[in-house]
Amino acid sequence: MKQILTIAGSDSGGGAGIQADIKAISANGGYAMSAITSVTAQNTVAVTDAFDLPISLIEAQLDAVFTDFNVASVKTGMLSSPAIVETVAEKLREYTPSTIVVDPVMISKSKFPLLKEEAIDSLKTALIPLATVITPNIYEAELLAQRDIRNTDDAKSAAETIAELGCHAVLVKGGHLTGNTATDVLYCNGEWSFFEAEWVETENTHGTGCTYSAAIATQLAHGKDLVDAIKTAKVYISGAIQHALNIGHGHGPTHHFFNG
Repeated sequence: MKQILTIAGSDSGGGAGIQADIKAISANGGYAMSAITSVTAQNTVAVTDAFDLPISLIEAQLDAVFTDFNVASVKTGMLSSPAIVETVAEKLREYTPSTIVVDPVMISKSKFPLLKEEAIDSLKTALIPLATVITPNIYEAELLAQRDIRNTDDAKSAAETIAELGCHAVLVKGGHLTGNTATDVLYCNGEWSFFEAEWVETENTHGTGCTYSAAIATQLAHGKDLVDAIKTAKVYISGAIQHALNIGHGHGPTHHFFNG
């Protein structure tokens, strides 16, 4: 069984972060391992508090996983501070996993900052250049590319700008754009690919970005090329949204195990 490592924050509500990653990796046929960077107090309504784990403990978790397991791919999520970003990047350079999916988690749906402003430069210079693919949503892509995104052409332009940071590929997710479909834009080696899905009328979309990127990391671990991995993960996340769970009093989570 392919072994996938997620490096991210903990969501006490279970819909996003490490918890969503573990569920998505498992649902996509992988064995999930984790290194927790931060602990959040979070539910479907809001993130109310967060605490970063000590750097030494983050390092110890990564060493423990990489020295024992055959890590087929890595997915990163919430890395809130420059020190955490740089520590994770240093360990990834040390252990050189073949596949790294970077989900640049920056802000929660309730507008709680999950990435300190001073960490954005560290993300750009230390971590993004290591990425097989980076998976920003529209708001994250706007911050990274320093431009507004209103349509697919804007997303393409932003993807080109982000690619200049040194990553292999950029997937700008279109879930926050207007239109009849949710279209994600992939820029890789000067070529474009587009991934469409019908809009689903639901408020229950908590953790979609975490779930999608973890599914991509798992499909890459199974040996699929990037386009096929994203296609498979797109079908999976679309199904998880279609069967989203109406639990809690805010944005409920996607259903990670809708197909089994």
